[in-house]
Amino acid sequence: MSWKFFLYDWGGLNIAMFQAINTGTPAALGPLAWFFSLVGSYWTAPLMLLGLWWWSKSATNPTHGRAVRHRLIGFSAAFLLALLAATILKLWLDFPRPPAVLGDMVRVIGDIELHYSLPSGHATYAALVVGALWPLIGRRGRIGLVLYAALVGWSRIAAGMHFPADVLAGWVLGLSCTALAGWLMPLAVPVWQSARRTSTWVWFAVAASAVMTDQLAKFAITRTFASGEQVEVTPFFNFVHVLNPGAAFSFLANAGGWQRYFFITLGLVVSAWLGRMLCQQLPRLEAMGYSLILGGALGNVADRVLRGQVVDFLDFHWRLAHWPAFNLADVAITIGALCLFLTVVPKSSKGTEAEVSG
Repeated sequence: MSWKFFLYDWGGLNIAMFQAINTGTPAALGPLAWFFSLVGSYWTAPLMLLGLWWWSKSATNPTHGRAVRHRLIGFSAAFLLALLAATILKLWLDFPRPPAVLGDMVRVIGDIELHYSLPSGHATYAALVVGALWPLIGRRGRIGLVLYAALVGWSRIAAGMHFPADVLAGWVLGLSCTALAGWLMPLAVPVWQSARRTSTWVWFAVAASAVMTDQLAKFAITRTFASGEQVEVTPFFNFVHVLNPGAAFSFLANAGGWQRYFFITLGLVVSAWLGRMLCQQLPRLEAMGYSLILGGALGNVADRVLRGQVVDFLDFHWRLAHWPAFNLADVAITIGALCLFLTVVPKSSKGTEAEVSG
């Protein structure tokens, strides 16, 4: 007997419970299953973040407002940890979904999916929501949270998307990532505060880390997937292996070939300027922005020098609409640009207030 038989199949109970719920759910409850699959989706994370932010701003009690902001940061960190862990588990285990195991015996609500059953991403997200809101609400609200998580898990089984073991694994993963984020946050505070007193070389180390992370990820993709291969991870995210001769997010990808040398030259010139900026004494958020953009730019320059084209592997989509594939270097550039934007907004606001008062 393998470990899977006991830990996942539960000696046959996993499939038996799935069939009892899936086939035993009346057809009239199909819209309810669809609804809870919707509200238990990762796509509602922006609404969750916006709601917590508004709650923190509208709180009349400053202590309660700080508590909500703390949960907002914790939810964001736990969400990223859970997304990474769920992606690794899905690709590593590649357990089949119910339609691949039971065929026509499964009643499916929505599109038929065959791969990457464990863990349930919806159950994972529901557990993240429960973990974020649990300390902020009272007894009745907590009962509602438990009911919400249970209905999200039920909806995935009723819709024929997951086995009960997938749902249970999702709940455990979501709560574990919430606990891990809560443990890591106090450790990160002194590191962030000490960054204010560090030398310029710290920011060059951040840039170097961005380059190495990007290149390691691209190396893994080129060794794991064939060129043009696509692997579905979630209903809205795929791993792909595509070569992009253009810039970030496939800009100028269809030019005649001259763009390779143009972007190498441009990347080196911009990198030299960014390095010069980092040698100055800058606010930490601005320095972080420059260092991430530097790392992302050098990561893509390395691709053009070594491979002639940039390796892209992150593919987000909604139904048939795909965002252009991108890579971790593009992510670093985008986050760096956001950091710089956040340094400009307060200055612009102060300038506007000064003009009005004048």
